[in-house]
Amino acid sequence: MKILFVHQNFPGQFLHLAPELERRGHEVRALTDVSNTRSFSTQAFRYKFEAAKVDPAATRLGRNYTTMSDRGVVVARACAQMREHGYMPDVIFGHSGWGETLFLKEIWPQAKLIVYAEFYYRGRGADVGFDLEFNPPNFDQVMIAQGRTTHLGQAMLHADAGLSPTQWQASTYPEILRDHIKVIFDGVDTAVMRPDDSAQVTLPGGQVLRAGDEVLTFVNRNLEPYRGYHIFMRALPAVMKARPDAQVVIVGGDEVSYGAAPKGGKGWKDVFLNEVKDRLDLSRVHFMGKVPYPTFVNLMQVSRAHAYLTYPFVLSWSMLESMAAGAHVVGSDTAPVRELIRDGQNGTLVDFFDVKAWEKALTKALARPEKFLDLRRAARQTILEGYDLRSICLPAMVDYVESFGPK
Repeated sequence: MKILFVHQNFPGQFLHLAPELERRGHEVRALTDVSNTRSFSTQAFRYKFEAAKVDPAATRLGRNYTTMSDRGVVVARACAQMREHGYMPDVIFGHSGWGETLFLKEIWPQAKLIVYAEFYYRGRGADVGFDLEFNPPNFDQVMIAQGRTTHLGQAMLHADAGLSPTQWQASTYPEILRDHIKVIFDGVDTAVMRPDDSAQVTLPGGQVLRAGDEVLTFVNRNLEPYRGYHIFMRALPAVMKARPDAQVVIVGGDEVSYGAAPKGGKGWKDVFLNEVKDRLDLSRVHFMGKVPYPTFVNLMQVSRAHAYLTYPFVLSWSMLESMAAGAHVVGSDTAPVRELIRDGQNGTLVDFFDVKAWEKALTKALARPEKFLDLRRAARQTILEGYDLRSICLPAMVDYVESFGPK
């Protein structure tokens, strides 16, 4: 059958699914933004979207929908041109986060439309109002969050089905939509993300870290409050004082993925580093920026303790990948993390905001690694049994997509 993937930054969540469907004999195409520079083998159509300037005073809560629906219209126009050239997909699978799928049924009403339902914003009970330091609950924030759901709800209403990577992320959708969402995680390649006693990582200064060394890791796409960077940095001085041989490796960019940018022009990285740097041995703190994937793999293999924090929000792939590599994950006791980590069994859970508890948990993890060997093995087993790419997630995803094909 003919399958069209729609994602402004393709392949995104379809990294393994698209080529697997192609391998199985389906005609697979992608539609993506012309600015997307990622490499992939799938034949792609491209559209060009330039967001119009929106007057916040005039549009208020509608400004997010204006941007998302504008992109949806641009995508629909591109699809109309594809239709005029004879292209008629049987199944469309698109990410609903940027409005791309909003009007696809107007172009191809006969096609089955699946949307990747990653997260449904809430005024209460998720990220909004969770961290009082940066996001105190107020009426405007609640209304803004509700306004941001407009295109997400519309996308689901016009789709034939949705797919979400975790049970908690699916649960953020209203009950009337939740029944139409299947939960299948994207999958972790456990043949790549696996323990390796011979692994090593060379730091920018030339120092080599090896499996068995006292290494504390923190990894995110960008270093920001949504992923607990501020809590981690505040715990770091006490941890490094207690563990004078520990090496701390921090991976992540200095942009903003989620939430607001800090005031004053500095990125969050320097805001919180400056808060504690006078109490740190900076020769043992290594900021790596964004690293190639093989470097990330090796880093998880040499990590003695891996700190992962998140607001009640989208769960990072990196947490599951670190578990697959056999890392001891010390994670925030928040709903997305609790779905996978059971405290004391396959990881350690710590109250997101309790800096003292983070100091204690990270110090203990670094000081007594032998106590957590069973826990690390259990972490990998959790991924093997429920989230493995080849044996579980990819076959389930393929079956799901194929079930919407012509009968």
